[in-house]
Amino acid sequence: NSRTTRSDEDKDDSWDAWGAWSDCSRTCGGGASYSLRRCLNGRNCEGRNIRYKTCSSNDCPSDVGDFRAQQCSAYNDVKYQGHFYEWIPVYNDPTAPCALKCQALGKNLVVELAPKVLDGTRCNIESLDMCISGICQAVGCDRQLGSNAKEDNCGICAGDGSTCRLVRGQAKAHVSPEKREETVIAVPHGSRSVRITLKGPAHLVIESKTLQGEKGEHSFNAPGTFVIENTTLEFQKSTDREIIKIQGPLGADFIIKVGYSGSKESVVQFFFYQPISHQWRQTEFFPCTVTCGGGYQLNSAECVDIRLKRVVPDHYCHYHPENKKPKPKLKECNMDPCPSSDGFKEIMPYDHFQPLPRWEHNPWTACSVSCGGGIQRRSFVCVEETIHGEILQVEEWKCMYAPKPKVIQTCNLFDCPKWVAMEWSQNQLNTLDHAFYLSISKYNALSAPSINTHLRVGCVLTVHTRARLHGINDSAVMICRFIPEPWSPCSATCGSGLQVRDVKCRILLAFTQTEVELPEEECEDEKPPTERVCHQVSCDSDPVPYTPEFPHAEDGSVIYDWEYIGFTPCSATCLGG
Repeated sequence: NSRTTRSDEDKDDSWDAWGAWSDCSRTCGGGASYSLRRCLNGRNCEGRNIRYKTCSSNDCPSDVGDFRAQQCSAYNDVKYQGHFYEWIPVYNDPTAPCALKCQALGKNLVVELAPKVLDGTRCNIESLDMCISGICQAVGCDRQLGSNAKEDNCGICAGDGSTCRLVRGQAKAHVSPEKREETVIAVPHGSRSVRITLKGPAHLVIESKTLQGEKGEHSFNAPGTFVIENTTLEFQKSTDREIIKIQGPLGADFIIKVGYSGSKESVVQFFFYQPISHQWRQTEFFPCTVTCGGGYQLNSAECVDIRLKRVVPDHYCHYHPENKKPKPKLKECNMDPCPSSDGFKEIMPYDHFQPLPRWEHNPWTACSVSCGGGIQRRSFVCVEETIHGEILQVEEWKCMYAPKPKVIQTCNLFDCPKWVAMEWSQNQLNTLDHAFYLSISKYNALSAPSINTHLRVGCVLTVHTRARLHGINDSAVMICRFIPEPWSPCSATCGSGLQVRDVKCRILLAFTQTEVELPEEECEDEKPPTERVCHQVSCDSDPVPYTPEFPHAEDGSVIYDWEYIGFTPCSATCLGG
């Protein structure tokens, strides 16, 4: 039938139905096809009588030439102003993108050989937009006429940019007469929008390496366009600057190197979009768990090297955070009832004998605190029971449909016991030390106060603290004092020598019966001497009478010093005394 049926949107009493689509203007590389309709009431129909669509969007073989070039070469056998010329296309004319402009090979002669190129000819070489009936029409990356679909930075049509990542930075080139070449960065196969800029006297070198392991080294002496491993690159050069631009995708790994050309420092800046080389791929479904009676089957995900098209260990797919492993899928299978046998109406479904995989947990850890609210954790493994009752640990994804118990919980939520201080007792003074008695009751949230504990607290207080206590004779309170160590042996075995000792400021903690060393400025009394003269027998063996030299006060009375004689035995044999 030469007529197509009308769609709801095309129903109009003034128009006939759209006709069949014409043959495509091209057999490959993207062409155009049209369809016509006839106005039924003369010339008063609103709208167009022709519509277009793209067709033959598959790429042409490599030996097929450019479509615009084919149209120019068709005029090689036609005389122009009495002469034959070999015509080559003129691309990207912004004033007339859909006119056929050609240049005579080897001549400065540009001629418009036709006002319109054939339908399906690209408007310019940078886009998929095509000329239809002499007008440049927008074509999206999906090869659809009028589409706004664009490739993302990764080269994926209407993509979200998740299959590649931006790599950018700069590096100093450490080259010298002794080290004439240095590798800066490797740009992997498939990378796009590559821009390498060198500033300085050095020069850029590209080492290419194909997937088959073939290598080549390429340097550039003059600006121009070059093709390396099926990859077109543009090389620009000026004083102390070289630039390489590659639209991509790269047909091989390009290792960017810097070659030595002068003593001045060179810097290389790089920018490109690198494809993510490993991705997750979901597997086929595993066999059903039962042969009848209703079971389930799961699939998994495996890490695939995109370039080599082979499965690799999972850790390769964990290099990039955006590379998330897809969750397994589950579906029912073999839902037909099992045949009856052995007197049973129906054999029990297989998975009644082989339960679904489940989580098995280890014991809870000890609570992080003994009171006041803490946490404890436990770990899990996914297990599966065989038909023989054997429990086996399996991959975690098999338990994704099993309820997972809590891995963390609170514990010891009751309040911690605390000391509650009562009033101080009356102080008791004696000649050696002074103490208050403090009655302290121990409470907790679950019981009444425990037995009272009476603490004897020594009144060994600072000046500021003592000033706040009323009714106590300040001179009677024992304070920090200097306590000397024993004298050392005399430095001489005969005649006069010297003895030394340490004198430290200490305070007695009456409750624990321990002394604590303090800075000297805490002791208010006069510090005892740390050295003294000692007299031994005369060196000539004549006895020399020894007269002790006692220090005297100004009034002639003798001054005595306290000497420290050591600690008492510890009040406890363990746990602190």
